[in-house]
Parts: sequence; structure tokens; C-alpha cells
Amino acid sequence: QAPGSKVHASGIPWDDPGGDRLRDWLGLTQEQFYDDTNIAIIPMGLCYPGRGKSGDLPPLSVCAPRWHDRLLAHLPAFELILLVGRYAQNYYLAGNGYTVAKRIQQADWWSAKYLPLVHPSPRNRRWLANNSWFETSLVLVLRARVNGLVSVD
Repeated sequence: QAPGSKVHASGIPWDDPGGDRLRDWLGLTQEQFYDDTNIAIIPMGLCYPGRGKSGDLPPLSVCAPRWHDRLLAHLPAFELILLVGRYAQNYYLAGNGYTVAKRIQQADWWSAKYLPLVHPSPRNRRWLANNSWFETSLVLVLRARVNGLVSVD
């Protein structure tokens, strides 16, 4: 997704309640999450897209095609890429007609390089309540995968 207004103001990615939830799902402290030897964060939109009628506007569609390949070329090969939210999933995964829930359910959580995640925003409380299997089952697998990849020095 694109950074929200709070993150845009702070300049720190995931510096909001959604980031707190994401770090909890990953089982990471703030220090581990922001350690660039562990995690690379590349949003679908590189700027705050502004506000719409029902919340933040979607990321600008020009950002990812213009910048992602350039950014990824300067980073090491990744064993795990988390696709947070439907915009990232639509860009990187086939099956654009799929719902976020269907993509998450169909992913191979133990070995897939690309793992789809619901966006951890507080606005998705309803989705999480209706799909409790995500937090009760899959978050444990996600933590195990991340724990095997992240250094905890």
C-alpha cells in the first residue's frame, strides 16, 4: 500500500497502529523490524496519495512499475517477500479476481517466496473478525518463517 498520513508525517514506514499489528504478526521488535540487515520495506506507492471519501486513496499506479525493479536490483535476493494488502498482491500475484482471503488461503505458507497478508490496518478489524483462522493459525507459521530468517543479535 502507500504510506498513510501518520507515516507520511513521521517519515518512518509502518509507524502507526497497522505497523504495531504487523510487527506483532511477524514476532519482531521495533529494533528487528527497522534493522535494514533483516527487513527491506518497499511500499506500492512511495508517497501519501491523499484522502478520499472513505479513507486514504490507493497508491498511485505509476510508482511500483517505475521504481520496484530499480530498488530490488540494489537489494540482496530475498527468501521471503510479504505482499501486504491487495494492491501488492494484485501487482505481484496472478489471479487478480481473487479476494485477499482466497489468496491467503491458497498460499503455501511453509515455502512460498511471496506470502500474501491482509493489510494490518485497524480498518480491517472486520476482515480479521470474519477470518479468525488467519490470526489463530497462519500467524504462527508466519512467525516461524520470519524467525528462521531474521538475525536477533
